[in-house]
Amino acid sequence: MSTVDHASATLPVIREFIMKQFPLARQKQVSDDDSLLQDGIIDSLGTLDVVMFIEERFGLVLEDDDLLSDNFESISRLSNFVEGKLNS
Repeated sequence: MSTVDHASATLPVIREFIMKQFPLARQKQVSDDDSLLQDGIIDSLGTLDVVMFIEERFGLVLEDDDLLSDNFESISRLSNFVEGKLNS
């Protein structure tokens, strides 16, 4: 699967999870590039929910080095991060 294929697969899946899991995301109707962290959509416990979802849904194991705020900044960045992990 190419990066483009992953992008088309990961972004909507991650977006759906964020919208379902975090009520503030629905309330604010976040876009794919809105800041999830700065806007308070995801807090530290929410980040753990996202990590568990990514590991289960995409079959990845995230290391401590992966848990950078940049990777969790927006839906787009999360998708790019997951794509990178899937392609490595």
